[in-house]
Amino acid sequence: MARFIFITGGVVSSLGKGLASAALGALLQARGFTVRLRKLDPYLNVDPGTMSPFEHGEVFVTDDGAETDLDLGHYERFTGVAARSTDSISSGRIYSNVLEKERRGDYLGKTIQVIPHVTNEIKDFIATGEDEVDFMLCEIGGTVGDIEGLPFFEAIRQFSQDKPRGQCIFMHLTLLPYIKASGELKTKPTQHSVKELRSIGIAPDVLVCRSEGPIPAKEREKLALFCNVRPDSVIAAQDLKSIYEAPLAYHREGLDQAVLDAFQINPAPKPDLSKWEDVSDRIFNAEGEVRVAIVGKYTQLEDAYKSIAEALTHGGMANRVRVKAEWIDAEIFEREDPGPWLEGFHAILVPGGFGERGTEGKMKAAEFARTRGVPYLGICLGMQMAVIEAARNVAELSDAGSEEFDHEAGKKRFTPVVYHLKEWVQGNAMVKRKLGDDKGGTMRLGAYTAHLLKDSKVADIYGSTVIEERHRHRYEVDIKYRKQLEACGMVFSGMSPDGRLPEIVEWKDHPWFIGVQFHPELKSKPFAPHPLFADFVRAAVEASRLV
Repeated sequence: MARFIFITGGVVSSLGKGLASAALGALLQARGFTVRLRKLDPYLNVDPGTMSPFEHGEVFVTDDGAETDLDLGHYERFTGVAARSTDSISSGRIYSNVLEKERRGDYLGKTIQVIPHVTNEIKDFIATGEDEVDFMLCEIGGTVGDIEGLPFFEAIRQFSQDKPRGQCIFMHLTLLPYIKASGELKTKPTQHSVKELRSIGIAPDVLVCRSEGPIPAKEREKLALFCNVRPDSVIAAQDLKSIYEAPLAYHREGLDQAVLDAFQINPAPKPDLSKWEDVSDRIFNAEGEVRVAIVGKYTQLEDAYKSIAEALTHGGMANRVRVKAEWIDAEIFEREDPGPWLEGFHAILVPGGFGERGTEGKMKAAEFARTRGVPYLGICLGMQMAVIEAARNVAELSDAGSEEFDHEAGKKRFTPVVYHLKEWVQGNAMVKRKLGDDKGGTMRLGAYTAHLLKDSKVADIYGSTVIEERHRHRYEVDIKYRKQLEACGMVFSGMSPDGRLPEIVEWKDHPWFIGVQFHPELKSKPFAPHPLFADFVRAAVEASRLV
């Protein structure tokens, strides 16, 4: 049976609970334990799939097609354990499940209440797959005191009481603000946060305190005394230059030992941190630098492209170079010539997105890369924009466009080189969609197989002609324009197994120009960089030597 670690947050949000959870998972793995990480979000959306990137950052997609919180990306990148739909839940999903059961009559006429019905639903979610791993780490979104989080805190309190003594512990992440005027590190906000947590029946076993610098011994003792934890369970979480320092930094602070002590696992297996030492070496001892332009729509919030930024970092590690990613708003290129903006970059990446805003600018970025021989990686919408640009400027389909933009405008303006996907094969079944379907959870989601053209650039990069990648899209390049585009030099080098859906395009006579309908960034890890990103950065390194 798994041991459970519940990670909560206090004082302020965005302290890095997800990273702390992921780093702890990696440290437990380094000691030979198996782990699984889960996220419980108190918001009322059923999942983040319909939320704006500006609201919530990136949507992370799992192999089984769940649209989840970006923290699951951290979990997967740090532990290498593929996330599943059962690793992410929200208040919206919980309440939806409870109401569906009530309508079916599952509660036998009882009055449905938060306690026990909602809390029982949360506990059932937490317990899913508990016999598969040694440790289950469950992060509760938000901060202690949020009204929407109360059912989750009550559920984990009940859960810890339901389990045998010593099978559950609580880790609380807080902030120690530094008051510059007085030169003091203040512990009072953390004391109040723990007091709030204790008032709902939860006593933290481990306290992780974010701070700009080290925590003096006096403050540690004060926190231990007033928050009722052992002094060696007060862990400093200092600001780091790279998130991939976190496992080593937390190990130096004794986080993994404090957790094992709380579970009374003694003697604990010694950790093998060689993997993370190599990751750290590759980051801090890079042998060069390349500049990559990311031409996107949501550049004001870097979390909107979190996995892409991390995958580029991993690609840099594979090539022992530092990748300097710079974000450029695609709308700028609708008003200005992209040349002055993009000259000096060694590669261009155009990520996914939804809606027409900024797409003309993305096409200009694709045209710049195509005509100047600059390495280009187009992901999802970035591939579609590269195809439309080719159709307009090379295949002489001057009114080429996407049905997505016509649907948004409410009138037909374009020849639909990209069309609304109405059916596709998933496993042994045919999935069908209509334009008027609900938006949530109705895209082509999750892992799908693609067959690659033998001797193509992508087959060479992957070292295989059969791959499996994660998707999240509602629109698709129309296969009927394939011959017209291939006659101009654009190769459809990856297709769905039934040959109906284009997955990858590349320019034949270009140093490195690849567009993919899927999201390769979701499967990249620091100790296993995705081959597309590793080779994209390699191409950028070559381009930098030509300058």
